[in-house]
Amino acid sequence: MRKICRIVAAVMLGLAGSACSVTRQLPEGSYFLQKVRIEEDRSIPRRERITAPELEKYVRQTPNKRLLGTNFYVWLYGQANPGKENGWNNWKRRVGEAPVLFDLSQTERSVQNLKVYMDSKGFFSSRVLCEVDTVSRRQRAKVTFRTFQGEPYRIDTVVYEFRDAFLGQIILPDTARTLLHRGDIFDVSVLDDERERITAYLRDRSYYNFSVNNIVFRADTLSGDRRVKLRMIVRRNLAGYDERGRARMDDNTVYRIDRINVFPDFDPTAIRNDTTFLARLDTLHYRGLDVIYEKRPNIRPSVLRQTIPLYPNYIYNASQVSRTYSELMALGYFKSAKISFEEQAADTLGVISYVGPQADSSATNYAREGYLTCNILCTPTLRQSFKVDLEGSTTSSFYGLKATVGYQNRNIFRGAEAFDISFTTGYEFMKAPDAKKKRATEFGVTTALTFPRFLLPWHVGRLRSVNQPRTKVELSVNFQDRPYYRRTLSSAGITYLWSNNRYSSFSLRPIDINVVDVTNLDVSFLMVDNPDSEGEELTPNRYLLESFNTQFIGGLSFGYSYNNQRKNLSGNATSIRFNLETAGNLIDGVEHLFFAPSRSEGHYTIFGIPYAQYFRTDLSVSRKIMLGEVTALVGHIYGGVAMAYGNSSSVPFDRQFYCGGSNGMRGWAPRTLGQGSVPDPHSSFPVQTGDVKLEANLELRFPIWGIVHGATFFDLGNVWYIRQNPTEYSDDAVFRFDRFYNQLGFNTGLGLRFDIKFAVLRLDWGIQLHNPNNPAGERWIHNFKWKNTALNFGVGYPF
Repeated sequence: MRKICRIVAAVMLGLAGSACSVTRQLPEGSYFLQKVRIEEDRSIPRRERITAPELEKYVRQTPNKRLLGTNFYVWLYGQANPGKENGWNNWKRRVGEAPVLFDLSQTERSVQNLKVYMDSKGFFSSRVLCEVDTVSRRQRAKVTFRTFQGEPYRIDTVVYEFRDAFLGQIILPDTARTLLHRGDIFDVSVLDDERERITAYLRDRSYYNFSVNNIVFRADTLSGDRRVKLRMIVRRNLAGYDERGRARMDDNTVYRIDRINVFPDFDPTAIRNDTTFLARLDTLHYRGLDVIYEKRPNIRPSVLRQTIPLYPNYIYNASQVSRTYSELMALGYFKSAKISFEEQAADTLGVISYVGPQADSSATNYAREGYLTCNILCTPTLRQSFKVDLEGSTTSSFYGLKATVGYQNRNIFRGAEAFDISFTTGYEFMKAPDAKKKRATEFGVTTALTFPRFLLPWHVGRLRSVNQPRTKVELSVNFQDRPYYRRTLSSAGITYLWSNNRYSSFSLRPIDINVVDVTNLDVSFLMVDNPDSEGEELTPNRYLLESFNTQFIGGLSFGYSYNNQRKNLSGNATSIRFNLETAGNLIDGVEHLFFAPSRSEGHYTIFGIPYAQYFRTDLSVSRKIMLGEVTALVGHIYGGVAMAYGNSSSVPFDRQFYCGGSNGMRGWAPRTLGQGSVPDPHSSFPVQTGDVKLEANLELRFPIWGIVHGATFFDLGNVWYIRQNPTEYSDDAVFRFDRFYNQLGFNTGLGLRFDIKFAVLRLDWGIQLHNPNNPAGERWIHNFKWKNTALNFGVGYPF
């Protein structure tokens, strides 16, 4: 390991020395743009200050990207022979970057851009000074922009002018939600946001043709004292031009939906290439929908009706149109959907009256009413598909590989029902020489059927606050042949899933049944030092032994997740996941209320099997902060607690928490860290689990080349027992607030990510820094060895 570190250090020093030569090939009189810096005006209060990241996008020249503080990409570009065109030289040019040379004209344009931007934010007396340093290093330039915002202009009054008088009684009652307030800074971007807000408000109230261009602002800044008198003008609609080319304006039209045409098997290629395609189409009328198809619809009209919240004679509502698109795509059956509208002939227009809540009934206004034909064009995706997932982990004493092969049918009963079945196989090998049995295998089958609606014993109509309702029915069987036991895990459950109209999704699992059948249990792998013995006497950890027993688990669970990544796919994002589950309460209550249960070996039973009784909850929060177009800093914290009670003395093994693996403490293999600071707990088979888990992760993600991305990360965490039990395990394994922070494991590491569009393949190499299970005085690791590292393979990001 030391030799490797020396080699890496030598390479980095050589790279740094080579990168310093980037200016040797520059033309005489030119300067390499080394750095661009923007200084904020710190005399302005923070809440009104225009920050450097806001201003960066208006600078015309930016320096070359750097690698580990060096100009590696520029240096690599310079290594290409300009006189040769071959694969090796082209690769250098493609991966490298041509040096960015200082351009005075571009710098002057940048000064103008920064001034214009600050003016748009209401700081009309702003100034920008630019300093160029070309003396500090030979043929290198550093540019500094200093901004001075000055005093801002503020809004004094806001008045409304309705040239379409009918809109006044609709917009004025909504001014309580306006973004324009007296005393606010006169910010052009806020004016644009207000135009968009009013436009969205009107488009949800039948104004199909209304756009932001129908709203203009006029600002009067001549009153002095940097006060702005603002007038918002709501204009009429442009109906066309007369014979002299003059604009002809009409009041905005209110629209209703007339006919709704749905094409569930839309094929744009067939329409373009087959002249007889349209003649072969037929129409099925179903509850306000005109389903247009060839031969027969591949999806039942009743499913389309449950999914599409649009009806004939309803007023046009842009939010409902967006919801229609989301609901159709959430079915999982369509790869694309397009919703378009056609205005019907003018002779179908009617006249309506509307009296708003603040309108004068003696001066009622009138508006024209038109009708729209709605066309919904849906293109199905592949009905059947296969998937393959691989996950691996290795350390100096352990390696494992897990593979999953799955099949999916997205429309098995013509109702957009998704049928999934997957087969999982796993193999683990213990390299420890004292292992009784070195190999472990696993095989499992999981099947699920998802319906695009709630399956309930009673009728449920369309719920406004519930989007994308689904019901998932699951069955699975998993057989595990481990070195010290054999288990068969069977499960069945029903889950209801839905989301709201923003970023939250929910799941409720009212039926969750699991049966764990354990055979050939060898308790030798659960042996620990006897806390009551002064010698080296080993006894079974009865807490773990109880968690491995054959048992029936019946309960319910609830899950909540929040993810605003959809708001901005390439920007900052926050993700929150919360889970809560209980087991055994209903069974225990029914047995004691209606029966007279008797204990069998200290437990009550159902169907002759002891049932588990516990609760478990966990919370995960992650935050991604973009530091550039691709570079991001991601933080993650996780906490979970579980507790057994009633009919159980321990939480089932599979519902306990563990650390290690590709998605957590990446310096350890799964179930090899913890509990607490128990000295050297590792047996020949990893079983370090607990009732309490705390974990935090920090990861820097950055581009390397093409689809290859890199990461450096830092993880800390551990697991503990929640209750003290001196006869079964050491007190060092118990969570206590006054010492848990001294029992945390630390690791760092490097990773590679291969973004192949439909998946991200991940390879992480974690290195232990602090192992709380080592003897006191040896927990901080200074001499790095292979046994203190772990190599993890995974699919997708860890958080």
